[in-house]
Amino acid sequence: MAQPILRTDRLLLVPLADRHLELEIRLDSDPEVLRYLYDRARTRDEVVESHARRMALADKVDGLGFWMAFGTDGGARGSTAPASEEGGEFVGLMMLPPAHGPDQPDDPTVAELGYRLLRRYWRLGLASEASRALLEHAFDTVGQRRVIAQTMTVNAGSRGVMAAVGMRYVRTYFPTWDDPIPGTDQGEVEYELTREMWATRHATHP
Repeated sequence: MAQPILRTDRLLLVPLADRHLELEIRLDSDPEVLRYLYDRARTRDEVVESHARRMALADKVDGLGFWMAFGTDGGARGSTAPASEEGGEFVGLMMLPPAHGPDQPDDPTVAELGYRLLRRYWRLGLASEASRALLEHAFDTVGQRRVIAQTMTVNAGSRGVMAAVGMRYVRTYFPTWDDPIPGTDQGEVEYELTREMWATRHATHP
């Protein structure tokens, strides 16, 4: 099963492809966008390496991977105008790869939710809107057992999205960083949504 194109009221989510590299570079050129990930903007070479890793992760589990989000300028800001990659505004990168990292077991039934938006599209509910579409895809189409999300404890905005889409707090943990950034001393948090939670919620609110 290939990654599908997904649509929400204001966004078109298109599977990440090599043609999107320049948009990834644009996204990671803003240090504020990367504030809770790195201590600076990423270089072109670093983004090229990240792109290659994302494409490789997208090949591990059918249907999982990364999506580029597009919406017309008006659509992303409240209009009902249809979105298209060709004519729409680039909004950000939405993530639903297999869970990965040194503290994650290699389990193809667990996916990891993430989102990274251009600054002009912050605080408009777009990360939550895209995340709901990805969660629906994860459980109803791919058949995942669990979806997790992780961020720095101090990243209130990202934690707010996790709570807004129905994820629950699981733990706080303290990884070791070679290049810690402000706030790392307070650790990282993990949230989750399980298949059972998803089914219960949709039985109650179909």
